[in-house]
Amino acid sequence: MQVLKFGGTSVASAENINKVVEIVSATIKKEPAVVVVSALGGVTDLLLGAATLAAAGDETYREKLTTVEQRHLDAVKQLLPVAGQSQLLSLVKKACNEIEDICNGIFLLRELTARSKDRIASYGEWLSSQIIAARFNTGGVAAQWIDARTLIRTNSNFTAAEVDYVVTNQQVHQYFNKAESALFILPGFIASDSNGITTTLGRGGSDFTAAIMASALDATVLEIWTDVSGMMTADPRLTSNARIIPQISYQEAMELSHFGAKVIYPPTIQPVMGKGIPVWIKNTFAPADEGTLIEAVTRKDGDIVRGISSINNIALISLEGSGMIGIPGFSKRLFEALSSEKINVILITQSSSEHSICVGIDTASATKAKQAVDAAFANEIALSKVEPLQIESDLSIVALVGENMKSHPGISGRMFSAMGRNGVNVRAIAQGSSEKNISAVIATRDVRKSINVLHEEFFETSYKQVNLYITGTGNVGARLLAQIQQQVAFMQVHQHLQVNIVGISNSRKMLLKEEGINMSDWKAQLEQGEVANLQQFVGEIISRNLRNSIFVDVTASDVVAGVYAQLLEKSVNVVACNKVAASSAYSNYKKLKDLARAYNCQFLFETNVGAALPIIATLNDLVSSGDTIHRMQAVLSGTLNFVFNNYDGTRKFADVVKQAQDEGYTEPDPRLDLSGTDVMRKIMILAREAGHKMEMEDISNNSFMPASCMTGTVADFYTSMVKEEAHFKQLLEKANAAGCKLKFVASFENGKAAVGLQHIDPKHDLYHLYGKDNIVLFYTDRYKEQPMVVKGAGAGAEVTASGVFADIIRASKK
Repeated sequence: MQVLKFGGTSVASAENINKVVEIVSATIKKEPAVVVVSALGGVTDLLLGAATLAAAGDETYREKLTTVEQRHLDAVKQLLPVAGQSQLLSLVKKACNEIEDICNGIFLLRELTARSKDRIASYGEWLSSQIIAARFNTGGVAAQWIDARTLIRTNSNFTAAEVDYVVTNQQVHQYFNKAESALFILPGFIASDSNGITTTLGRGGSDFTAAIMASALDATVLEIWTDVSGMMTADPRLTSNARIIPQISYQEAMELSHFGAKVIYPPTIQPVMGKGIPVWIKNTFAPADEGTLIEAVTRKDGDIVRGISSINNIALISLEGSGMIGIPGFSKRLFEALSSEKINVILITQSSSEHSICVGIDTASATKAKQAVDAAFANEIALSKVEPLQIESDLSIVALVGENMKSHPGISGRMFSAMGRNGVNVRAIAQGSSEKNISAVIATRDVRKSINVLHEEFFETSYKQVNLYITGTGNVGARLLAQIQQQVAFMQVHQHLQVNIVGISNSRKMLLKEEGINMSDWKAQLEQGEVANLQQFVGEIISRNLRNSIFVDVTASDVVAGVYAQLLEKSVNVVACNKVAASSAYSNYKKLKDLARAYNCQFLFETNVGAALPIIATLNDLVSSGDTIHRMQAVLSGTLNFVFNNYDGTRKFADVVKQAQDEGYTEPDPRLDLSGTDVMRKIMILAREAGHKMEMEDISNNSFMPASCMTGTVADFYTSMVKEEAHFKQLLEKANAAGCKLKFVASFENGKAAVGLQHIDPKHDLYHLYGKDNIVLFYTDRYKEQPMVVKGAGAGAEVTASGVFADIIRASKK
């Protein structure tokens, strides 16, 4: 004998029921079968909803009952030939009249007892099984319908009755010893107590019914047919990369089902495990799929973790107090208080100091738990030996499950490191000595992120997904997006990174798509996006709470720089091309650096100095490895270097500056470059990264620009430069006369910084610097006489974009 169970989605419609008939008809050719069925999809909820409305005095319960009746009448008409419908239509009408009578009584009494709930809920499976049995019989497949209440005996704990296996097994054997059919149809979920009163086995109890029958009959196999092709490594609604688990042990299946895996009802495994009956999880809508096999011993498949699961609606209750330390019996009294109120304990953890006991329970029971525990410890609370019970809600449990975790070091470390890198705070931890399960209590808002992060850590060896939010689509931003588009396939293959651009914003429009923005036409999509709102954009980043999130600022906006703290506090990495934050007040700079450390994320701004040149990275490496920076000399403005390399007196100085702006080397306002302000920012950032507290006012600036050029608009600026051409020519002639070149140099020494135009002779390291190149000379303990030199192109949209891109990759890998 084999036992097959079909769930609510499998029998939700006439079309689906016909699929069930096909599967079963093929199966019974090999071996007789018991088929256990659930109620038509959604019917149990309708029945209980109607009862609840009736108890509340809401007459709309009749509308739900009408829907229930019509669903079943339609099913009969669609499944059976007209000649075979009459008897079953009468049966449905009679049953629905009974349901209405019960609900009318509840409506009059304004009372819904657990016993009444069971009676009403039982009609769902009772009716569906009658209709399905009739479908087999009228289709030429002989099927015998059995009322499960005559076979399965329970106690009178209504809505969650406990099975009396001795009596149940006897009744099953007595019935089947006389039965001769090849196919038996049973309603799942329902049973009866010793008085013949209807009970139920709890929501999801149809699985349990099938397991009870399989155990009693010593079945060769139990098949659970549902709407997915087996148990999965994680909930596919939470992670799109979840995959089918081909084989799993009884113990692993129980752990996963207990911790929220909806494919199988938690008590189902116990009856079949003792007899070693294999369990297959199969898909009604894809019967050819292999599915998941649950058995005692499974083959090793290389995965240390078998699956990841979660339970929502968890509350943590904590009993704390100095009076608990070293005093036996506190735990016993706590659990007795919870047990007396029939409160199920899901998770337990206790500090080694014995100062506190923390217990995870269902949120719905939290208030009742507090009343019971506070009453049990009223004397100790009054004497301040114990604090009143503390409750934390809006929590969930995330669990790793797998027998291969046993004696395998490092699993917990990987789990908590992966979660920590994504800003997931763990409130409590539990692990059994069997090492099959590691559970962590976290905020419910972090469940989706945690499941994805853990699935990536333990199952997705092929790549890591990174979610980007890019603000700024101007010269540099557009080139960055083009570079990312070009490298997407390369990064996935060679760097195991899947870059997903979730959000793009500029000053006018913003676009957010969690599944990822199609990069081939992002400009058109952005134009069709919402009106830009920075706080709304940031709010979406935080509320979406996606794993491995990176905010990329390719603007020069102080407003955008002002949101970094909000993001870092939520463990969102920040990559800034924008210099505003790193060159703001030292207190703000330090705050952002501290937030990145505190929340285990990255705040990277390599392109703030030298575009794509690894200047900040080199400086950080020197400092991190124990070297000390004593002196720096640098040409840090690609704009100014370009200007003075190209100004030879044959063209006006203003024309050379305009060329630099047109070629994308300058800031949006070129005066920031020519005034030396931009270079001041850069040397200050380097000084800060070297460990010095420095503000802009601490830096001396020997500016070469006449005051007349620094007022008014950008257009006024160019007009003034033309008028001051003699001044610029004089600077050039003096340098030429001395056999030198003009370079705008930034220097740092002994904690002091200065910037200004200098004459550089041919022997100097800064002399041979061409085009828009930057150069930095680091003089350190290790590089005293011969400095560490970083030199190369220090301006231009393309190279700057590549530097931002490099920071994105750097943030992705840490």
